[in-house]
Amino acid sequence: MDGLEQTLQDGKLLRQVNTFIVSHLRDHDLTQAAAAVASATMTPLNVEIPPSRLLELVSKGLAVERDELSRGLSPAPVFDATSTATASYGSLPAAPVHAVDFSAVQDTKGSSKSFLKHETRHVSEHKNIARCARFSPDGRFVATGSADQSIKLLEVAKIKQMMIPDSRDGPVRSVIRTFYDHLQPINDLDFHPLNTVLISGAKDHTIKFFDFSKTVAKRAFRVIQDTHNVRSVAFHPSGDFLLAGTDHPIPHLYDINTFQCYLSSSVQELNINAAINQVRYSCTGALYVTAAKDGVVRVWDGVTSQCVRSLVGAHGSAEATSASFTKDQRFILSCGKDSTAKLWEVGTGRLVKQYNGAFHTQLRSQAVFNETEEFVLSIDESSNEVVIWDALTAEKVARWPSNHIGAPRWLEHSPTEPSFVSCGTDRSVRFWKEIS
Repeated sequence: MDGLEQTLQDGKLLRQVNTFIVSHLRDHDLTQAAAAVASATMTPLNVEIPPSRLLELVSKGLAVERDELSRGLSPAPVFDATSTATASYGSLPAAPVHAVDFSAVQDTKGSSKSFLKHETRHVSEHKNIARCARFSPDGRFVATGSADQSIKLLEVAKIKQMMIPDSRDGPVRSVIRTFYDHLQPINDLDFHPLNTVLISGAKDHTIKFFDFSKTVAKRAFRVIQDTHNVRSVAFHPSGDFLLAGTDHPIPHLYDINTFQCYLSSSVQELNINAAINQVRYSCTGALYVTAAKDGVVRVWDGVTSQCVRSLVGAHGSAEATSASFTKDQRFILSCGKDSTAKLWEVGTGRLVKQYNGAFHTQLRSQAVFNETEEFVLSIDESSNEVVIWDALTAEKVARWPSNHIGAPRWLEHSPTEPSFVSCGTDRSVRFWKEIS
């Protein structure tokens, strides 16, 4: 059984166990406990399981275990700690030592690193513009969202198999799931940090939850109905909360167990009236950052939801289109429609680096780090190129034709390896992999 099949099997088994527990508690009049477990594990409360089924299975399992012990065998664990969905899917790899000390002053010409050549391949196509993409925390999956209202889930291992010249395995299909449940274009996606759950935010004012361990599921199993166009979504690193950046000027914080929505209590003082283009958590959840249409990048306390720093005019009067933290949470990389990407020090609000030379004034362009944070990648709309800078020296080190017809509207880099995806107005999704 390959890794994907094992992950999906483990995910199904965990969901079945949760179903049995919820059913058992409910059938034994422990309604409050059943509701709590159902909410915490995203399990339907009204599942139909024969009464006492859990007790029967436990009894049989214990009998098998006693039999194995009597024959001198070591009972095999039902879950191998290394192969459960919780452990094998989405378990964050150990964060590498921060590769770059951005606080160092280094403008020496010729000291920039080389960004190794990548090969690229068309790996999927939507029926309309491919608008966004996201890698899973473990880098094994990538999801794309489109103006055609669909979401495609691709397995990275299968993409790499497609890219092997003269593969003997015949045609390989990298898209392993396609979900259809939105009524308007998809704006953003995120993977749950622990479970086989993918969320999407869309122009239809909804956030939808998809279980990708189920091979036949095409529709969401849970839906949050927001009051605004949902432009951006991000899970808290614990998986218990999610943030939505919307046309409303304040981030919406949702408890995913109760769906209760929380807003910052200092809304009136902030005097903000601009929609949020992107919201992202820091790796510990201690902070989150928003990039807004008024050009301001704002840093928020992850516990109190108070705005703790506003980088006013971060991109002049132009929109701030993306913002994300470095792994050590000390810096923020932002991008805007003023054709710049910028690096900011969180503690002081100081502009540390500016990455110039890629023109983007129309699309919701992203600036992203590579997996080691040694390089910054973005799009030049005018030349239809992917532009790469040395993150420390801010010197351009590569410009590559995007191979899209028309400039890509989204770049997303793998968190675990030297590869990234680009999504295009030409409806296509391309995968880029370092040539070894």
